[in-house]
Formats: sequence, C-alpha cells, structure tokens
Amino acid sequence: MFLGLDLGTSGLKGVLIDADQRIVAEATAPLTVSRPRDGWSEQSPADWIAAAEAVLRALPEAARAAVDGIGLSGQMHGAVLLDRADNVLRPCILWNDTRAHREAAELDADPAFRRISGNIVFPGFTAPKLLWLRRNEPALFAQVARVLLPKDYLRLWLTGERVAEMSDASGTSWLDTGARDWSEALLAATGLDRTAMPRLVEGAAASGRLRPELAGRFGLRPGAVVAGGAGDNAAAAVGLGVVKAGLGFVSLGTSGVLFAANDRYRPDAATAVHTFCHALPGKWHQMGVILAATDALNWFARLAGSEPAALAEALGPLKAPGKTRFLPYLGGERTPLNDAAIRGAFVGLDHATDRDAATRAVLEGVTFAIRDCRDAVAATGTRIDRLLATGGGAKSDYWLSALATALGTPIARPAAGDYGAAFGAARLALMAVTGAGAEAASPPAISRTFEPVATLMDAFDAGHARYRAAATAIRGLT
Repeated sequence: MFLGLDLGTSGLKGVLIDADQRIVAEATAPLTVSRPRDGWSEQSPADWIAAAEAVLRALPEAARAAVDGIGLSGQMHGAVLLDRADNVLRPCILWNDTRAHREAAELDADPAFRRISGNIVFPGFTAPKLLWLRRNEPALFAQVARVLLPKDYLRLWLTGERVAEMSDASGTSWLDTGARDWSEALLAATGLDRTAMPRLVEGAAASGRLRPELAGRFGLRPGAVVAGGAGDNAAAAVGLGVVKAGLGFVSLGTSGVLFAANDRYRPDAATAVHTFCHALPGKWHQMGVILAATDALNWFARLAGSEPAALAEALGPLKAPGKTRFLPYLGGERTPLNDAAIRGAFVGLDHATDRDAATRAVLEGVTFAIRDCRDAVAATGTRIDRLLATGGGAKSDYWLSALATALGTPIARPAAGDYGAAFGAARLALMAVTGAGAEAASPPAISRTFEPVATLMDAFDAGHARYRAAATAIRGLT
C-alpha cells in the first residue's frame, strides 16, 4: 500500500492506494483558519498533527499495516517557524495572508528576485513574511533557526527530517528555480542563510523513513519510506497524469488554476505566471492563478438565495456572452493583474438582467479570467494542447463548454474517481519506493470531452475583449 496525505487549508485528506493504484481507503479531518486581524490568516501546526493522527486512525488497520511508502502534498507558501529545538515559535502564516504586501513589493523591486526565482514576489509567498516578521516581531525573528513549509512540518513529525522538495520550495521566493537549489542571495535579502532552510529532494525521491514510535502507535510498517511529495497543484498534476509538455489542467475550486506541464524552464515573471519546478526531476510547470472561481459562484448563489449547482444547471445549452459582465476580483487578483487592491463588479446591468443572465455573467467572468491566464502562459512560449478539468466547478457542463470555447481547446472531464493532490502524493510514494518514473502518472479515464463550440468562438472572443475593457476601466476605482 501507498499513502498520500494532503494538508489543505480546510482539511487534511489521506488516500491509500495499492500497487495497481486502486484507491483502497480514504479519510479526512477538518481544519479551521484563524484571522486575528484584517488580512491575516493563520493556523496552528499542532492542529495539522492532530488532523494527521485522526486520518491515520480512521484508515483500515490491515491496510495501514501494509503501507510501504507515504507521500505528502499541501498548501503552499506558509511559514512554519522553528527554534533550534524544532519548537514552533508562532502560528503558521498562510498562503492567503496579505500582511506582507509592502515587503513583497519591496523584494519584487529588487531585480534579483525575478531573475533568480523566475517569479514575481507575491504577498502570499514565504520570503516577504519573514521580512515582515523581522521588522514587526524582531525578538521572535531572532529565535528562528529553521523555516519549513506546511507539509514539511508534517514530514518532520513523521520522520524527524527537515526536508523540502522542489515544487513547494519554488513558491518561497528563495529558490533558484532553474538550478533547483536555494539562492544564498535571495535568502540574505530577508536576513536568512542556507542553514535556515531544509534539505532539498525531488518529489519522487525518498526524504526519510517513518519514525519507529509512530509506526508502533498507528500500526504502520516500520521504516516506511516518506517521499519528497509536492505542493498541492503539482501533486494534483501527478494525480491527473499532467507531467509532459503540452498537457495541462484547469481547476475550478475555491480559486482557479490553469496548470501547464513543461520539459523546459520558461520563466516570464512580468506575466504574473507562476513558473515552478514540477514534482518530477527535470520538469517544470507554469500556473496562472485566479483567486475566485467557485468562490465567485458561491458568493452569487448566496445573494440569489439558491444553490450554486442549481444556478448552473438551469442555464441549458451554451449561449453567447450577454451585455452583463462580471469581474471576479472579490479579493484581488493574481494572474495577470498582480493587484491585491482591485475588487469585483457587475458591469452592464439593465432591466433585462435576470437571474440566469447574472449567473451566466459570473461563469463567463471566471472563464475569461482563466483565458487571461492562458494568454499569459502562451506569452512565455508554452502551448497547451489538451486540458483536464478538476474541482467542484468541473461538474458543470455549461462551465466546461464555455471554457473550451473561450480557450479554443478541448477540455476532458475525468470519469468518477479521486485524482486530486492526495492521490498524486500516493503516486509519488509509489515512485519513491519502486523507482518508477513519469510512466506511473498515467492519465485517468475520461467520461466526457467538451469541444469548443465553433459557432460561438467569435462571440466569446468579443466577450473576452469587453471583459478586458471593463477590467482596465475599473482598476483604481475599487
């Protein structure tokens, strides 16, 4: 058996697979976020350990005893701060915490950050959090001996090893993403050096072995290998088989992601595209990220007094975009705007705007935001020939048809099954134990492929142009 543990923001999930990659069992444990001040977002690492313990206990005893390898996936960018004895110094500052926006802008103004890391320094990334800490909590900063990412704190608990892997490390702003190594120059800019960083491994490599005490407590196989693992989106890509150039996926979750696998390092920070190492050696990936996808539909559903799925299902076959436009910037935007201050809007409301028209505008707004991501990725020279759809929004036929038409790219919906980050982490565990490579990350069976609707492509091109004009006009007004 091979176990994947995915540490999300709202919960921790465990998936057990056998040698044929069939899911044998799964379990989840909830997590909550603390927001002690406006713009702050924190979690206690002790809660992650408690959630991991609950998940392990919930898995079948016989299956636990057969686990040869464990893979880890998790939320990226968080700052877990440890002293010399590996004690946690304060709650983890999470990926969606914006307190370090000034520090991020300051670091981003140093050309070395974009040149070496290949990325804009976003407020949610790890490095600006440490600069904020140095300035605002100096006594605590002086005690920091090690900085770990969230899933790597789980690894420390599992193995006693301080290790990170390339995909997650890419989101810190400290990694030389082309060289796949920590950058001394970028660390120094935030008052740190290499001694504060965990050892780096590839995602499919062994990072350590399960501590005997935990093996005994949870009935796991002594000495089980713990793989490097991956950040959440790279792990999901491994689960979906998106590990070769030309393949990608679009995720319609709370946030939205357009993910493209690459065999080459193609950074272009000015596009606000994330260019990160993939979970497999010699591979990279690019991501366009929007901050509100299903989150935007859920917000509108609350206003409309309906369920999100019911709103989408009522729309029938795909229609040309209408006059009403929706900008899904409910909490700022990443790709391509890199604007934490911009906020969303309905534009072009009139007497004819009914609930269906407003719903279509919301789905189209998210669709056009993802097209912005596709255009930004394409500007780096990356092509996406085939997309898989994942996330809760992928259940909507209307949404996937709109996306395929707006992007001009077929979008495949996987057959029923779990191909998410926990499954990808379990695959990485299998690779670490058996020595298998990318061939083990096979694509899933497909239930339906949505082709672009040729007769509506011009209308969606025009709709996207109107969307872009509205986005340009509203910047600075909100």
